Amino acid sequence: MAADGVSGNGSNIVVGPTRSFARLEQTFPTLTDAEIARLRRFGELRSYKDGELMFETGKPGPGMFVVLAGHVAITERDGLGHVTPIVEQGPGQFCAEVGQLSGRVALVDGRAEGEVETLLIPSDRLRALLVAEADLGERIMRALILRRVSLIQGGVGGPVLIGPSNSASVAALQNFLSRNSFPHHLLDPERDGDAAEIIARYSPSPSDWPLVVTVDGTVLRNPSENEVARALGMVGGPRESRIYDVAIVGCGPAGLATAVYAASEGLSVVVMDARAFGGQAGASARIENYLGFPTGISGHALAGRAFSQAQKFGAEIMIPMSAASLDCARKDGNFKLALDCGDEVRSRAVVVASGARYRRPEIDNLEKFDGRGVWYWASPVEARLCAGQDVALVGAGNSAGQAAVFLSGHARKVLMMIRGGGLGASMSRYLIERIEATPNIELIFNTEVTGLEGKPGASLERVRWRSRLGGEEMSADIRNLFLFVGADPATNWLDGCGVSLDRAGFVVTGAQSDLNLGRPISQLETSVPGVFAVGDVRSGSVKRVGGAIGEGAQVVAALHGFLGDSAKPGL
Repeated sequence: MAADGVSGNGSNIVVGPTRSFARLEQTFPTLTDAEIARLRRFGELRSYKDGELMFETGKPGPGMFVVLAGHVAITERDGLGHVTPIVEQGPGQFCAEVGQLSGRVALVDGRAEGEVETLLIPSDRLRALLVAEADLGERIMRALILRRVSLIQGGVGGPVLIGPSNSASVAALQNFLSRNSFPHHLLDPERDGDAAEIIARYSPSPSDWPLVVTVDGTVLRNPSENEVARALGMVGGPRESRIYDVAIVGCGPAGLATAVYAASEGLSVVVMDARAFGGQAGASARIENYLGFPTGISGHALAGRAFSQAQKFGAEIMIPMSAASLDCARKDGNFKLALDCGDEVRSRAVVVASGARYRRPEIDNLEKFDGRGVWYWASPVEARLCAGQDVALVGAGNSAGQAAVFLSGHARKVLMMIRGGGLGASMSRYLIERIEATPNIELIFNTEVTGLEGKPGASLERVRWRSRLGGEEMSADIRNLFLFVGADPATNWLDGCGVSLDRAGFVVTGAQSDLNLGRPISQLETSVPGVFAVGDVRSGSVKRVGGAIGEGAQVVAALHGFLGDSAKPGL
């Protein structure tokens, strides 16, 4: 990756009408004098002069501003210097979005129009307000969430991705930002003049796609996800002096549930994930058998609600951030998690919720086309690449079924290849019926993909497969292959720490572990006292969203027990 710069001198400012909002009153509610009086104990008075910048895109936000007098102009700004008006907020309204629950960087600019008097509520006091003032907190929380949604849907602010819309590397970075609910927009140099101007200036080679222009004008050439995250201020490092009650590795349904319940019960919590919140479930287009959602809900929407909920209760979340190793020696009474960035997290207990990844089956040339036509999730980004094409999908579980149904709304045909002779043993009945009723999904049983073809360094062009019964081989021009096959546990970071794994690499808990014989133990505790495992990474778990969330809630009682016992003085 290389970084350059684009001048942001304001010459490209676009003046236009304030954006329209479908739920305006909920997104920008006006508080009464009595309600503002209830908020005063959480903040302090701040005054701003006409034209003064109160908060700025790309810089840490100070918290939530309640406007007492005057007006504040809220605008979006991108790295090309474009400024788009969003809304003007006046007395009784408040300025913030959901990122301010955790003190993240501001995604918009707020500028005083005339003399402005405000009540500034810092992030930690904002979280306290949401808990202490339940009815008022509900309205504020809903507004914060809706504002982030509107920024994402607006598609004009944030970092600018420049590259061909059908580029695999562009799609991968878009997927990363979308999965983390970070506003951004894509410019295709073939159709957009601003993009063509940047291309002419920096003359990128195909290996440079995508160019990413951050809000300060810095240009990154084909950056990694971690490089983008750090450039955008998406992730903050751990506070080195702090010792957390519990460190949770993994931000899927199990990790998020643990974070919500633990933080809401007063434990200090830090959560980390290598890529995005939601895990595999977060990539599900629609989950229809989760309790309480009769019309279904996308995995990303479900995980996004839990993500905001965990932050509301004070959980610190670091994404993307990978655990490199775990030191269970506890020489100072604490566990030590080494992170891939070189930092260290110390905690009194650890919850392993790192989940499992879809398996890379033995297919000729598979590694050459990872991210170049071979995908392990199906989001709107990948669906756009498949529009009007034939696609192949391998898998027979619920995730595969949900992806097939979703892709059928975009692709010309979905060839669904199953190693076995049916779906009944591995997929929910409602999904089977929906697949059978979808005319452009073709089921091919007793089949396995054997090879992939395409030019060196280019995208996938052709897929080969073989019948497991007769051995006949077939092939077709297919540019996108989706794999939802098996699961490999993400447990490499546990090597050498004493946590027992089964033969497949999943974490053994409770009485399953020979090392736990003869001692009373929670069924979610590993062979190392104080280290627990929940969700897909745990040996014997049911591998369902509901089961993972249940384990996340259940483990908190065991955490309290362990932390309580470890705090007792020795006799």
